[in-house]
Amino acid sequence: MWETLTASWASLLEPLHDPVALAIPAFLLFLALEWAAARTLEHVEPGADGHTRPPRGGYEARDARTSISMGLVSIGTSAAWKVLALVGYSAIWVYLAPWHLPANAWYTWVILLLGIDLLYYWYHRTAHRVRLVWATHQAHHSSEYFNFATALRQKWNNSGEILMWLPLPFLGIPPWMVFVGFSVSLVYQFFVHTERVGTLPRPVEFVFNTPSHHRVHHGCDPEYLDRNYGGILIIWDRLFGTFRRETHRPTYGLTKPVGTYNIWRLQTHEYQAIARDWRAAARLRDKLGYTFGPPGWAPRDVAPMPDFATRVAGKSQAG
Repeated sequence: MWETLTASWASLLEPLHDPVALAIPAFLLFLALEWAAARTLEHVEPGADGHTRPPRGGYEARDARTSISMGLVSIGTSAAWKVLALVGYSAIWVYLAPWHLPANAWYTWVILLLGIDLLYYWYHRTAHRVRLVWATHQAHHSSEYFNFATALRQKWNNSGEILMWLPLPFLGIPPWMVFVGFSVSLVYQFFVHTERVGTLPRPVEFVFNTPSHHRVHHGCDPEYLDRNYGGILIIWDRLFGTFRRETHRPTYGLTKPVGTYNIWRLQTHEYQAIARDWRAAARLRDKLGYTFGPPGWAPRDVAPMPDFATRVAGKSQAG
C-alpha cells in the first residue's frame, strides 16, 4: 500500500520542462525585434479626434519597464501558486479521479489543451464580470500600449485559475500536465499582443485567437468591451456570444487610468477600492454587491463610478 502510494506521488513530481521557461529567449528576441521596428514611432501624435494616444506598435520606456518588472515578479508568484496547486491536484488525481489518463496518449493531450482553453475562457470571462476576480486581472489591462512587453504585464494572484482547473485532475489528467497545458497557453498568448500583425487568413481568424482579436479585447472603446476572451481558440467566443471583429484601432488601457508606474499600486489598487466600498456600504447586500457583483456595480440609489469597470458592466447589460 505504502509503496503504491509513494510511487503514485513520485510520478507526479517527475522533472518538468516548463514551456514558458524554454520560450524566454524567444520572448526576448521578439520583444527586441518589435522595439526596433517601433523606434521611429516612439513619439505620440494627436489622433483624428485631437487626443494624443500611443503610436501604433510603439514602446514607452517607463511603461515597458513596468510591464517587464511585473512579469519578473509573476514568475515567482506563479511558482508559489503552482506549489500549492500541486498539493490539491495531486490529492484529487490520486484519491478522487475515477481513472488515470496516460500521459503518452495523444487523446490525453487533446483533452488537456481543449480543457485548459475552455476553462481559461470561462475564468477570463469571470475575471471581467466579478469584481473581486477583476481585481486580480485588471493590472494586465492597465497599459495604454499594446506590444509584446504588455504580454508580460501579468497578475500576481493566480488563485482563480488554480480553482478553475480543478476538473482536469479529476478527469484523470496528471497534475504536471495541467501546468504544461497552462504554460503552452501562456506562450501562445504572448504572440497575440502586438500591433505589428494585421489580420491572418480567414480560416485562422475563424478558429484561433489572433492579434486582431486580442487587440479588441484590450480596447476600452464601448463597442469592444466584454469581447474576445479566448486564449488559444476564438471559437469559444463565437459559441458563447462574446466575439467582436476588429473594425478600428482600439484605445488601450483602463477607461479611468490608475496614473502610476508603481507595480505594487497597479496590482493592488482595485482591492483597496473594494475595501473602501465595503466599509462605506451600510447594508450587507451592498457589501456583497461591491465584492461579487460585476465591476462598477453600485446600489440603485447610488450612481456608479465612471471607470473602466462601469463601462464593461454597462456594455454587458446592453447586450
